[in-house]
Amino acid sequence: MLALERRNEILEKLQIEKRVVVSELSQHYNVSEETIRRDLDKLEKEGYATKSYGGAVFNDNMSIDMPFNIRKNQNVQGKQEIAEIAASLVEDGEHIILDASSTAVFVAKALKETKRRLTVITNSVEVLLALADTQDWEIISTGGVMDERYLTFLGPDAADSIRSHYADKVLFSCKAISLERGFMESKDALAGIKKKMLSSGKTRILVADSSKFDRDAFSVVSGMQDVDIVVTDERPSDEWMRHFDRNQVRCIYPGCDQMFW
Repeated sequence: MLALERRNEILEKLQIEKRVVVSELSQHYNVSEETIRRDLDKLEKEGYATKSYGGAVFNDNMSIDMPFNIRKNQNVQGKQEIAEIAASLVEDGEHIILDASSTAVFVAKALKETKRRLTVITNSVEVLLALADTQDWEIISTGGVMDERYLTFLGPDAADSIRSHYADKVLFSCKAISLERGFMESKDALAGIKKKMLSSGKTRILVADSSKFDRDAFSVVSGMQDVDIVVTDERPSDEWMRHFDRNQVRCIYPGCDQMFW
């Protein structure tokens, strides 16, 4: 196992169990305790963990993002349900924009199974890989500078590519959704790209699981006035449903009476 794979597994264990023990990890991975301590040193420097005597505890800070390969394994069932609904909102032959969220990868796979002749513009490395073998689709990469933590292309080239297109639908996710501040991202570069996406699509569809609601993050993308449809995995609270009504946003979730157009 590569050191990066081991650290990602340790980080995932930390996130679930909130603490890890050096001696237990050493036995599990059949490596020295010093190797595990170096892994924990790196996770601490990256802000994910705080070392303690004999182990480490998880740094549960909303401002810190998990690596993409960990995020894509979180709430898989919810993301699959969201993806199926989102795919039902897309018609054959449409032009769509997909962001670099883990949920967008699930959406891409659902679209691949059910739709034909789509044109997809994306800044996501994982979405590009998921759609690499489509037969009658046109897949457009934004290009730009790749951020390895998010597996996304960012920067001026990515922004210019998005700005030069206009899509039927934009499907995107976010780090957090707040009643007061709208939807947010963890860093300005991610928020900036999503702002460009919102201005480059006719119908804007926010795909976000229930864990994103009533949270805050560092960089505000926009308010609900810039979203047409929200697709989530559980019915939001009555307060949120009233908020959507005030902003003329359709909210769709499994089992609701707005599942189809």
